[in-house]
Amino acid sequence: MSGGFTTSHLIYLVQSIGWTLALSALAFVLGGIGGFGVMLARISTRTWLARVALVYIEAIQGIPLLILLFIVYFGLSVYGYQVPALVAAGMALMVYSSAYLGDIWRGCIEAMPKPQWEASECLSLSRWQTLRLVIIPQAMRLALPPTVGFLVQLIKMTSLASVIGFIELTRAGQIINNSIFQPFLIFGLVGAFYFVLCYPLSRWSQSMENKLNVSNR
Repeated sequence: MSGGFTTSHLIYLVQSIGWTLALSALAFVLGGIGGFGVMLARISTRTWLARVALVYIEAIQGIPLLILLFIVYFGLSVYGYQVPALVAAGMALMVYSSAYLGDIWRGCIEAMPKPQWEASECLSLSRWQTLRLVIIPQAMRLALPPTVGFLVQLIKMTSLASVIGFIELTRAGQIINNSIFQPFLIFGLVGAFYFVLCYPLSRWSQSMENKLNVSNR
């Protein structure tokens, strides 16, 4: 054991929060773009496309995120592609997020009342116009609470990126603990930092869900 916990250790942990947030933002934004495409495919009137999207969602949801990280990071290196840890983690989390967000948003789209679709048909709107002008704006309100809830889970899941060497909050805690071996203090602080990041989002998601339930009544 080489000394105790110092201010420099604390600063190192705080700086690693930035990488956790950067990875979360990267995965959420790119996963959201992919998830929107998955959602459109899932609700497509083309049966084959909807089935392909369903298979994709079920396959990704059925594979642990840790395995996806290993596939991207170690699998690509077999073919000569040395992928940086940040890129590998971002790609794996993007794929993971796209499947879950696509499924969440598909459910919100399909939850829209059928008369909304029928009224749009009476106005001679195309399917895309109906989605863009009528359905999606209303579904966004319904989708916001579960989307924010998933973001909370995504922030916590970035901790798995530590297994491929990406230095986010959890990995920074491991590095410090390996040098001074004070696990209760170090990982207690790491857990507290995750709580500070996730709790406001969790409360916001719960607040939106409660407002939505009240308005539906």
